[in-house]
Amino acid sequence: MTSELVLGIESSCDETAAAVVRAGREVLSSVVHSQVAEHAEWGGVVPEIAGRSHLRKVLPVIDAALAEAGCGLDDLAGIAVTTKPGLIGSLLVGLSAAKTLAWSRGLPLVAVDHVEAHVYSATMERDDAPYPCVALVVSGGHTSLYRASSELAIELIASTLDDAAGEAFDKIGHLLGLPYPGGPSVSRLAAQGNAEAIRFPRYRPRDGAVGFSFSGLKTAVLYHLRGGDALAATPPPDAIEDRADVAASFEAAVVDALCEQTLRAAEAEGARIVLVSGGVACNRRLRDELGRRAAERDLEARFPSPAYCTDNGAMIAGLGWHLLSAGRVAALDLDASPR
Repeated sequence: MTSELVLGIESSCDETAAAVVRAGREVLSSVVHSQVAEHAEWGGVVPEIAGRSHLRKVLPVIDAALAEAGCGLDDLAGIAVTTKPGLIGSLLVGLSAAKTLAWSRGLPLVAVDHVEAHVYSATMERDDAPYPCVALVVSGGHTSLYRASSELAIELIASTLDDAAGEAFDKIGHLLGLPYPGGPSVSRLAAQGNAEAIRFPRYRPRDGAVGFSFSGLKTAVLYHLRGGDALAATPPPDAIEDRADVAASFEAAVVDALCEQTLRAAEAEGARIVLVSGGVACNRRLRDELGRRAAERDLEARFPSPAYCTDNGAMIAGLGWHLLSAGRVAALDLDASPR
């Protein structure tokens, strides 16, 4: 490749993002348009609203990323774009833009798996390679563990049986009358509460395997709010006297489950390094607790900067460069997939 610059385009859910990255690591620009305000009224992501927002913002975001990097399309080695998993309407917006730009300038097109890019994001800010390692991707749509042997060799170990951890935060935030998204809101309230006030359950697979489940935890919180009566009405948020304790105890239960299962997976795989990425990786309790518990087992937990935990174009461009270098170029009939 005469150039080491890759443009990455991300539109899998509710962020329209683009970035220019040199040689897979040096981030020259990273522009993200968040749709949080557009979905806040509904308490969650509305696919139709998300798709229309991507249509309005994708080209301005790409232009801004190129301008911030001080380069044009002709300076690029290729264009990387998220093709799976995600909301199909949202994915198609980013993919259509990427295919059009690639075709118009004769640039290689690279298909990037959104979850694998999250794994890669935890490696971009360090020069030393972490492989082989175990990676936890934890967000509103994903809670999964992977074994990673290299940037391009990532295999699923286990995933949640039901809700993702971020989704559980959103649901509990709604019960407590907190603003969307629930993760940051619950964490702010939790800082005022006692994490040991209520012992909410932690899911543990019976067969000794690793895995996650958060539906039972959500139900336990709901029953607690109803005073132990499953048939009682859920009280309005302003009538919940122990809101901060509920938030803190819920957050502690989620973090405990994530730490225990992740570290068990690392030990089972013989890995010394754990990568953690995704929106929930911004959670301060998770960063502190997993870092401490990993160190106690002579392991190391690595988190990306918060800006690279949530969806962004830099992780797409970064992993895209490795795919492009390996010759994994897509044809223009490339399609998107929600799974």
